[in-house]
Amino acid sequence: MIEHRKIAVLCNYELLSERVGGMDYFFWLFDQQCKERGMQIDWFFPNLSHHGEYSNLSIYDCSYNVEIFFIDFCKVNKKGYSHIITHFLELCTPSFYKIKQFSKAKIIAIDHNPRPLNGYPLKKKIEKKIKGILFSRYIDVFVGVSQYTVNEILKDFGNHLKKKTRTIYNGVVIEGIIERKYRDIVKPVFLVASHLRESKGIQDLIVAVSLLPIEIKNDIKIDLYGDGPYKNNLIESIDQFNLQNCFTFMGSKPNLKQLYSNYDYMLQPSHMECFSLSILESLAANVPVITTNVGGNEEVIADGENGFIFRANDIHELKDILEKVYLGQKKIEGNTRLAVENFFSLTKMVANHLALVLENKS
Repeated sequence: MIEHRKIAVLCNYELLSERVGGMDYFFWLFDQQCKERGMQIDWFFPNLSHHGEYSNLSIYDCSYNVEIFFIDFCKVNKKGYSHIITHFLELCTPSFYKIKQFSKAKIIAIDHNPRPLNGYPLKKKIEKKIKGILFSRYIDVFVGVSQYTVNEILKDFGNHLKKKTRTIYNGVVIEGIIERKYRDIVKPVFLVASHLRESKGIQDLIVAVSLLPIEIKNDIKIDLYGDGPYKNNLIESIDQFNLQNCFTFMGSKPNLKQLYSNYDYMLQPSHMECFSLSILESLAANVPVITTNVGGNEEVIADGENGFIFRANDIHELKDILEKVYLGQKKIEGNTRLAVENFFSLTKMVANHLALVLENKS
């Protein structure tokens, strides 16, 4: 029977009406499909919001700490959850042990967290190994949003978890993403869609553009969508290299998936990723992606087929790709949308997460 299933979803994910992305759509559709199957579902977020479909969710405001609030809440309310799912929470912490002391729920921990380009410091590696030994037993299923993420879970907490790990790729809403019908082979236009922080590597892109031949620097256009704490640093770098005509800050746009189709290529010079939703959205718009070999990027980008891969932080390699793409010496000619429709849709992502809950063992 399905009706006995009661789900608590703990998400360390701030709800912002000005930033509605792939995970918001996932939460809404997952909630809807759980309820259609007769399951009760409670959501625990750092804040309360009613934008979009959040008005249909049963949300608890965990303003001071999601895990502490949930533990205190369960001690008082004794909801009797059959499943507890976590998103964006640190894995293998004492919180999982504390939850298991009063709950028999099946705990499913989803790992969305990227790892540093050069790995963790030795002290943190040792700490994670110890936490894996002490607390991994209290998590029933570890889910990575890419095979890269699963490999990192095993590296962090121990290979003994291999039988408890699954890979469920993130997915995007294909509907509403406008498809580009043609692609400029020479003098293409580029976009970046990213939170503006140092780990996104946009500073590398600025330096790479500064190394381009003068005739390309006079023409190339790159629009930067997004906002964040590193914006002023990027502006200073653009001014330093006198590239004001090359880069335009477009800010955050709620209708970004309708704007991809205005461009020929997306640039993502990131130093760390798990599995990028913006890459999937760009490909769904038939806009190839030039990105780094970090996280799960190479699980979706096939070099020379739907984009180009370069080594993270390799400014000269990025410069060479930009120059050849701009001059038409490198190009992506095929349609990039089909693979996203087949393998990385939101409906497939939701179906795979539902399967974890619908398994007989609970």
